[in-house]
This record gives sequence, structure tokens and C-alpha cells, in this order.
Amino acid sequence: MNRQTVDDRPSPTRPRLTRLRAMAPEPGAARVLAAATLVNTFGNGLWMTCAAFFLTRSAGLAVWQVGAGLTLAALVSTLVSTPMGYLADRYGPRGMLVGFLLAQSAAGAALVLVGSFPAFLVVSALIAVTDSGAAGARGSLIGGAVPAGERVRTRAYLRAVTNVGLAGGAACAGFGIAVDTRPAYLVMILGNAATYLVAAAICVRAPSPPPARPPAGGPRLVALRDLPFLVYTVVDGLSSTHFVLIQLVVPLWIAARTEAPRWLVAVLFVLNTTAVVALQVRASRGTDTPSGAARASRSGGICVAVACLLFAGSSGTPAPVAVALLVAGALAHVMGELRQSAAGWSISFALAPPHAQGQYQGAHSMGILLGHVIAPAALTGLVFGGGTLGWLVCAAVFAALGFAVAPVVRWAERTR
Repeated sequence: MNRQTVDDRPSPTRPRLTRLRAMAPEPGAARVLAAATLVNTFGNGLWMTCAAFFLTRSAGLAVWQVGAGLTLAALVSTLVSTPMGYLADRYGPRGMLVGFLLAQSAAGAALVLVGSFPAFLVVSALIAVTDSGAAGARGSLIGGAVPAGERVRTRAYLRAVTNVGLAGGAACAGFGIAVDTRPAYLVMILGNAATYLVAAAICVRAPSPPPARPPAGGPRLVALRDLPFLVYTVVDGLSSTHFVLIQLVVPLWIAARTEAPRWLVAVLFVLNTTAVVALQVRASRGTDTPSGAARASRSGGICVAVACLLFAGSSGTPAPVAVALLVAGALAHVMGELRQSAAGWSISFALAPPHAQGQYQGAHSMGILLGHVIAPAALTGLVFGGGTLGWLVCAAVFAALGFAVAPVVRWAERTR
């Protein structure tokens, strides 16, 4: 009887390794961006977790000053996102991405100098400009170096990796927050700045698509003249306001209007993050065409609407029932989030001409940024002013926005 050699014996680890390799992005731009994203989002997790404590306890800012600085940053990002994408298209995405990552490192390190409100405003604006520049260059690099059929999967993978990096950075930041000293906060700030340097070194290895050559005599910022695309950007930006539900509205709702324990807020955050890491790539399947993406937007809008109804039902019920409804609502919400995110990536790539991928990605993010500016006040006012009726209005609006994507995309396709 023949005997298997050790090398011929089936290994239980080989199927797992095969599955992991199948899940990973293809070698090239996608894999380089994934590695760089993991590194620098770890640093982002460090900073985002300790930001409020550093700015108020160490830099001496009032809470309203922190809020004003963050609002200014969002507005600056909105204004510069499209021009920054144009620069990446015009001068080459890889070089611009490396340059903006270096600039992000310098801007992030400048936070150690913040000790007054004017200084915080200046540094916040600088961070917003460099963040927008890096985002536009990243979108342009994906559009120029990743095959069209792999772009949405690449963005999905990067989003999953982002959540892994943020979670790791946040976990490490907990130790610094527990120490609660200025040196501890400075270590986290400089640690975040250092991750941008490492990410820049990684991105040097990415392919370098040639600079785009726009048609002679045409407008430079063509994305801002593309009316159907701008309408889609507004619809998608309004749809994206549902991110604020799980970040702000639901935690406040749990504390003020339900019998559920407050620690449930942490459970819902972990549930959301875990689902994004585990399911974002899978949820992007079927969205690689505009029509498929429009269907995903519709189903995503329905999921978010169902989540709103479940959140509304959690008020005035016993604690166990409230917990069950809130968890079910969080699950419905994250499924809507996954589908709508994938749809947005697909449509923004598909509607962009080859020479303007960066600026179209920037214009698309402009709508999302505007949505995030108006969402906190609009959604908290609606839900806490109207109670159950407010949740019903939210459900109707999110469902309607999901259904509105298909006709807008068909209009946009007719004008390509």
C-alpha cells in the first residue's frame, strides 16, 4: 500500500490560506493601498479616540470650540475635494498621493502646537486640505491602476481594512487615555503622524498611471458641470446621513428614550464594525454595473428604513424587548450601509470619464461631506422633536432616496 509523504498529506491550514488569498486584493495598486491603509488608519484610530480628551484637557479648548473647528474642517474639505482630485488626475495620482501623505504627517504633527482656538482652526483647515488631497489621489490611483471590474471590490476591501486599522488604533489609545497626561497624548499624536510616513513609503511601490490628458479646450473641473452627476451626488450625500444614526442619534435615543442599558451603545458599535470588516467585500457583489448599483441603493434604502422603524419601536417597551429591537435595527442599518456604500463607489467610477476619475471621486465625496455637516442637527432635531413620528419620517426619506438613485443614474448614463 502506498503511503503519503508528509508533504502530500492534506493540511487543514491550506484551505484556510487559500481562502484568505482569494479574499485579498490582487497584487498591484489594490494590495499596496490596502497595506498603506491598514498602517495609517491605525494611526487615525489613535488620534480619533484621544482627540476630544487632548483638545479639552491638554490644549485647553472649550467643547464648542472643538465642535467649531471640526465643522470648519468639514466645510474646507467640501470646498477643496474636487480641485484636489483634479490635481491628482493632472499631475499623476501616485506622486500626488505620496506627497499628500507626507503633508498629512506634517499637519497631524502640528496638533502638538495647538494651545489656542485660532491655532486649532488653522491646523484643522490644514488637515482638511491634506486629507482631501490624499482622498482624491487615492481615488484617481484606483481609477487609473485598477481594472474597471475590480474597482468596487478594491474600495470594499479598503473599507474593511480601514475598520480593522481604526479598531486596533482605538484599542491602543485606551492605554494613553487611561494615563491621561500630556506626554501620553503627544505620543499618540506623533504616532499618528508617523503612520502617514510609513504609508507614503509603502505607496511608492504602487503602479504609476500617467497623468491624464483632458480634451483640449474643455473645462478643467468637468465634474462640477455634470448636472446629472451632481444630482446623484446630492442624493447619495443625503442618503449617507444615515451614518449619523448609529454614531449619534441611536446612542442618545438609548439614553433618553428607552429602558435599554447604556452599555448597549458599545455593543452596537462593535456589531457595526465587525459586520463591515466581515461583510463589506461580499456585500459589494453585483454592484459593478450602474444598474446593479442602483438596485443595491434601493435595497440599502429599504434596510435603513426598516432600521428606523425598529429603533422607533424600542421606546416605551421593557428592557429585553428594547435591546432586541435595537440590535435588530443595528443589523438592518449595517446591511443598508454596506449596500449603499458599494453602490456609491460603483456609480462614481462608472460615470466618470477616464481623464477625470480623481475629480469625480472628489465631487462624490463632496456630497457625503455636506450630508455629514447637516445630519447631526437635522436628524437629532427630527427624532427628538418628533419621537416616533420623527423616526417614521426618517424611514420614508431614506427609502425614497434609495428609490431615487435608479432614475438619476439612467439620466446620467444617457448624457455620457
